Amino acid sequence: MKLEIRELDDNKATLIIEGASPELVNSLRRVLIANTPKMAIEDVEFHMGIIRDEEGREYSSQAPLFDEIIAHRLAMIPIPTDLKMFNFRDKCSCGGEGCPLCTLMYVINKKGPCTVYSGDLQPIGDTRFRVKEELIPIVKLKENQALLIYATAVLGTGEQHSKWQPVTICGYQYYPEIKINPEKVRDAKKCAESCPRGVLGVNKKGKLVVENQELCNLCGHCMERCDEGAIEVKGNPTRFIFRFETDGSLTAKDALEYALNYLNDKFNEFRDELSKAIG
Repeated sequence: MKLEIRELDDNKATLIIEGASPELVNSLRRVLIANTPKMAIEDVEFHMGIIRDEEGREYSSQAPLFDEIIAHRLAMIPIPTDLKMFNFRDKCSCGGEGCPLCTLMYVINKKGPCTVYSGDLQPIGDTRFRVKEELIPIVKLKENQALLIYATAVLGTGEQHSKWQPVTICGYQYYPEIKINPEKVRDAKKCAESCPRGVLGVNKKGKLVVENQELCNLCGHCMERCDEGAIEVKGNPTRFIFRFETDGSLTAKDALEYALNYLNDKFNEFRDELSKAIG
């Protein structure tokens, strides 16, 4: 099996996987979505009663939204995650009590009138875990309203809840194979313009050519609009274009490395169990 990296940014990646089966590639997709962990807000404590600012002015501890809705919105905010630093809470040496190795603490202290954003969720202690997406709106506060919240983030996976899903978009397709029969192309320009994704073009000699092969999504529109037999498009069932994006809690590189290691461990575990069963 061969793997080529076409794109690898902080939050997205495009891979070319060759010599694999759809089942194997789909396993990678499922692990990225459901089994790759990230930190997310799990527990939220709301201060009840009067809140005073530094000048002694009093605010009412209330907001237009129910506490449950605010807590849910906080849970969906991407929390920066270091998988080498944090443990699952139930597997931590603290016995699940909560410690710096399995939890992150955040605070929101805002007074109206204002809009409370994700950037107002401040980490207590290590500023490396400050939320990167700072403009996600949470709630609007009116005059004399205030919000004092303490939130705890823990490690989890997407199979438990979508808030622990670091990969937001993940999919793959067969690698497109495009064959052009020049003898049957009567109108190269019309044929090239029929592709909605700009895969086809016309060269200086007026010939129909493939310009952006990997943009093809196998829709077949060009075969319908071009002259009969002028072009053939099909997917290679052993070669794939694999794309995914993260929500920013993990880099694409970290998510991919974890998913590949997870798959490797599972296959090794299966092989060991099979060896025991066979004897």
